[in-house]
Amino acid sequence: MVTERSHPTVPSWRPTHGDLTDAEWMLIADLVQPWWKPGTMGRPATVDRRRVVDAILYVAATGCQWRALPAVYPNWNTVHRLLLQWSRDGTWGAIADRLRGLVREAEGRDPDPSGTVIDARTVRATKTVPKRSKGFDAGKRINGRKTFGIVDTLGLLLAVEVVAASASDNAGGIAVFDKARAKIDRLAKLWCDSGFKTAFITHCRQRHVATEVVTKIHPHGFHVLPRRWVVERSWAWTMNNRRLQVDYERCPEVVEGFIWAAHTRLLLRRLAPA
Repeated sequence: MVTERSHPTVPSWRPTHGDLTDAEWMLIADLVQPWWKPGTMGRPATVDRRRVVDAILYVAATGCQWRALPAVYPNWNTVHRLLLQWSRDGTWGAIADRLRGLVREAEGRDPDPSGTVIDARTVRATKTVPKRSKGFDAGKRINGRKTFGIVDTLGLLLAVEVVAASASDNAGGIAVFDKARAKIDRLAKLWCDSGFKTAFITHCRQRHVATEVVTKIHPHGFHVLPRRWVVERSWAWTMNNRRLQVDYERCPEVVEGFIWAAHTRLLLRRLAPA
């Protein structure tokens, strides 16, 4: 017996990971709303920005193809264009910076951290990624891209940099450190692993940030490393989003945008739990 399928635009339809609640949307609405307002010159906005944010979070969480975006969301081309625009102009970073400050204040801390942890992870890239922006990581034997990230002692993301996997830890670490240093003046201490060499440590010390290398406690067996476990947990949070488990994007900026979007989803749930 063939039954009629329900229309995808039924109001009760809801993605499994959940769209933004009203409380969550109010925290970021002013940062993504269009400049146009009724009574002003310019082309009227026809796409609801809240639905665009919901669509980006849906793609990040489920890993679906752009053209497979459910019909309840705006056109996939519009969503992809705004994701790229917000990633390039710093909108996603501004959203995460605001929410991170609110989370830290809720924990009784200063909005700007003084201690940070840095690490990198490598993700396999598909054939859609151009050769000029990917490389081979000889240590992990992965052909793809490498993401450098700096988090505070709570595991909240401060800066991210996506480069080819063949890039050295020194080059990628210096790039992401400069991003974090430009945002926060209170940085005083940074923990890293032994992959970051003298060039990176010297670069940090020249900017008045002390660096401590956390080495393995025992060469054999698993041990939780001091401070290092914080950034590893942050990567685990990020990897829960299927879109970030494999790199499909042609532009590294889109990957960074998805990382910020996934982190924004995490921060919003902390600030406005359902």
